[in-house]
Parts: sequence; C-alpha cells; structure tokens
Amino acid sequence: MPIITRRTALAGILALTAAPLAVRAASPKVSVALDWTPNTNHIGLYVAREKNFYRDAGIEVDILPYTDTSAATLVASRVADFGVLDSIGLMTQRAAGADLVGTFAIVQKETGRVVFKGDRTDIKTPKDLDGKTYGGFGSAWENALLGSMIRNAGGKGEFETVTLGTSAYQALDNGAVDFTLEVYTWEGVQAELEKKAQRAFVYADYGVPDEHTALLGTSSAYLSEKPNLARPFMQATRRGYEFAADHPDEAADILIKGTDGALTNPDLVKASLKTLASDGYLRTAPGKAGAIDPAKMKAIGDYLFDAGILKDADGKVLTARPDFAAAFTTTLLAGS
Repeated sequence: MPIITRRTALAGILALTAAPLAVRAASPKVSVALDWTPNTNHIGLYVAREKNFYRDAGIEVDILPYTDTSAATLVASRVADFGVLDSIGLMTQRAAGADLVGTFAIVQKETGRVVFKGDRTDIKTPKDLDGKTYGGFGSAWENALLGSMIRNAGGKGEFETVTLGTSAYQALDNGAVDFTLEVYTWEGVQAELEKKAQRAFVYADYGVPDEHTALLGTSSAYLSEKPNLARPFMQATRRGYEFAADHPDEAADILIKGTDGALTNPDLVKASLKTLASDGYLRTAPGKAGAIDPAKMKAIGDYLFDAGILKDADGKVLTARPDFAAAFTTTLLAGS
C-alpha cells in the first residue's frame, strides 16, 4: 500500500475516533447560582459534578460563585439557569413579578431557630423577648416571624432591632444583643462544636408553619424553552443529594475539595452534613431527596400573605391571595 494511502486511512480513523470527543465537548451547559458562599446546603451540586452524574445525564454544570446579587434575581433575569432560593424569597419575589419557579427542595424542614445564650434565666418562652434587643439581618420577614412567635406565647411582640448581618452572632456572644436567628445546621452545629451553651425556640412550636428553607429554582421561561436540560439536571442533582445522604463523610470531602479552599473548617463541614443526613433534612423517611411538599408551600405562602409581607412591583401589599401552587413544580423529578 502506498504511504499516502496509509496517511489517508490514518486520517480517516482519527476523524472517526475524534467524533465522540467533539460530542462530549459540546455537551449543553446548565448554570447554577449559589445563595451564599459554598456550604453544606449545596452538597448535592458538588457531588453530582464530582461523581459525573451530570456527565452521565449528558450535560455540563457550571456552579457560579456567590455575588452580592441574589440567586433569585440572577435566575429571574436569565443570567443563571437555576439558583439556590428559599421559600420566603421565592414567594416575595414572585409577588413582585419575578419569574421564579421552585423545582427541588434541598431541605425538607425548617432549619432556622431563635437562639439566645444558655445562661439567660430570664428567657423561658418567646414572651420573654418583649422589650429585649434583637440582632437582625434587615428583612421584613424577621419582624413578622418574631412578632407572631412572641404574641403566640402571650407577649406583645415588641422588641428593639439592631441590623448587624452575620456579626449578630458575635454580638450575641458578647452580650450586645439578647437574641438572634440562626441556621441550626450550620451556625448551630458550629456553636455545639465550640461548646457554646445556647438555647433556642423552634418556629413551628409558636405558630409559624414549617417550610423548605432551601430550594433549587428556575424560571418558567427556562422550563418552557429547555425542558430537555431542566429534567436531566434535576434528576442528576437528586442523585447527588441522595449520595450525600447515604455517604456524608465522603460527600463532605468532595465539597471541601471542590470549593478551592473556601471551607476552612472541615470539622464543621462534616458535622453539619451528618446533621443534615441523619436528622431528616435532606430527605423524608419514606421518600427521595428533593421532593417539594405542596402543603408546606401553601402554608408558608398563606402565612406571608396574612402577615402583609407579599407586595407587588409597586410595593403595595397584595390584597388577593396568590395561587401558591404555581410557585413550584414537581414534574421534573417524576420517574427518577
């Protein structure tokens, strides 16, 4: 065989073998915006990426770094395809006209709580928070939440608020404020590791409905345009959270490795994830990860509406109760 023919044959073989590589390189991308710096709520995304669950589904996923612009805003404006949201933000921004749809419940029950120092003998029920100083984060939801809890315990719901952001935890430690709100599965676990004596009030014990405090969501426009990407993304993400629930230690190592040094306390990451996995936060006992409970969505929506927190694009309180069932979909996980 003449050498030119060999070269021609070799070129043909290379072209054939290179074709699958080209297809893989051209896998469609899905972007996800985080709601905060990387933490254990985001575990399923990092596991699904590291374990090639997304590649198995024929997609490539970009986990966008946290910015000052909320994930909900990035999703509604189509800068990101999906984002990590919360039930309160989902309902309030939808009321104001944002195109947002919940698609996946990251946590199955409330992770927040009202917390105060363990040696406070003067605080026995939320009623005792009347007249005290709250270290807050600047949202209307906080005042409605705390006010209703205090009133349901027999108080007036009157307290002083100092907006501090995350420095509220330091202010609580040094006595500058009397109480604050925390996420038990992160700040609460950290306090336990540091052996800080705390006590807390659970929202649901004082009239506040249980909720999914972390969700994945997208826009209805994206669901209409790209259902062929939304469904495999959701189902591969479910695999990631299922793996994390079954293998919390390995999943924690994946998260630490995948966040390029952003998580500097591996003990906290591992303890937080074990709490999420073992205490029923990542999935219901009989079910799979990600399932959105319609009753919880309606309950928190009704609570926000009745509290006057839901406002339209002009800042006016809604007078007509929204259809809260339209705020989420459960179809993307069907059959996975």
